[in-house]
Amino acid sequence: MKKKAIIIIGIIVALVIIVVVLSIVMQKPAAAPTSAAADSSVITKIANNSTVGNYLTDGLGDTLYTYSGDSTGVSNCMNSCLASWPAYIDSSGTTTGLPANISTITRSDDKAIQYTYKGLPLYTFVSDTPNNVTGNGVSGFSVVTP
Repeated sequence: MKKKAIIIIGIIVALVIIVVVLSIVMQKPAAAPTSAAADSSVITKIANNSTVGNYLTDGLGDTLYTYSGDSTGVSNCMNSCLASWPAYIDSSGTTTGLPANISTITRSDDKAIQYTYKGLPLYTFVSDTPNNVTGNGVSGFSVVTP
């Protein structure tokens, strides 16, 4: 009986060790910043691409786009449009001291504060990765070139 208890305890200890080792091995490494300057507190920065030249990104390197269906101070990208083209929203609550040509509007659908460039609402593209411009020219969206 004592021998069976030792075997069962040994099996349990082995399983715990396996679970711990697997959980360490399966963890994703922390994503490296796209650049040394990646900073979510930066409203916009300028990146460069051989196809479009200089363009605007948010502080994390996500490309910023404008939508041809919008007008100055008005976002017309709603509902399903926002699923692919998330509005570039101010989450800090600080809308003073913004960079040149950057301002904000209040969205009519959810009352969120959305950043604009020269009055046109800004968006990101869900299929982009940082420092990528795959949404340029898609569905009426264009990369913002300063």
